Amino acid sequence: MSDADAYGELAATGPYGVRPGHALITMVEPHPGHEYAYNRWYEDDHYYAGAMAMPWMFAGRRWVATRDLQELRTPAESAVARPVTAGCYLSTYWITEGRYDEHMRWTVAINKRLDRDARVHQARTHVFTSFQDHETTVYRDGAAGPRDLHALDHPYAGLVLQVVDCADPVRRAELLERLAARDLPRRLAGSPAAMVTVFRPTPLPGDRMAYVKQVEGVDTRLTLLWFLERDPRDCWAEHFADLDGLAGDAGRVELVAPFIPTVPGTDRYVDRLR
Repeated sequence: MSDADAYGELAATGPYGVRPGHALITMVEPHPGHEYAYNRWYEDDHYYAGAMAMPWMFAGRRWVATRDLQELRTPAESAVARPVTAGCYLSTYWITEGRYDEHMRWTVAINKRLDRDARVHQARTHVFTSFQDHETTVYRDGAAGPRDLHALDHPYAGLVLQVVDCADPVRRAELLERLAARDLPRRLAGSPAAMVTVFRPTPLPGDRMAYVKQVEGVDTRLTLLWFLERDPRDCWAEHFADLDGLAGDAGRVELVAPFIPTVPGTDRYVDRLR
């Protein structure tokens, strides 16, 4: 069988739905003085060659936190970002449900190839990078409006990344149930957030790239993505400044970080990161 024929065989079997069963969520800090070079590398090459061109990764979007957005982050002492302002770029990607293993084998292989071919920008730090499994999505407007599968293509004005570390796996399960049934619907009502997607991290494979650290909190962490219809700076105090109390006694919110979308193909906002 030729390589081309193998593609036809692979496409004929296995899940091929459109639900975002898994995600790659990666928050990165370019090293000082390398902001423009990093942005051009990611925009012009890596977003496509290292992500969107891969099998089963069907949607993606980049987000940026300018300095004023970084200064809105809580808590001051974060287990995720040290300092809490670290990680001015965020990329989010959806992966077809049931295709995590296949995608992971491809992504490890292609990133090793990109590294060998000197197509990996080294002047950056991965602050928070993990593949995650989808747990639930809560909508503000019920059946009206875009679904979670549309979230990375719909022109949302902002995103809030929230990371919660629970005391143990039992507390995480309890918190997830409470968030989905009560707390998130209540917070979304009348807010500028149209939906919240909730994920839990999965461990990275042992043959991952050396510059990406192993995922923490696999059994105890939740990641929430709040998709906003308004710029987070315009509604932060009223709707999101108190999100660090969302976990209650189930655990601790380790990061609440607002972002706005990048403008693909441009260097907009790069001069406002520091």
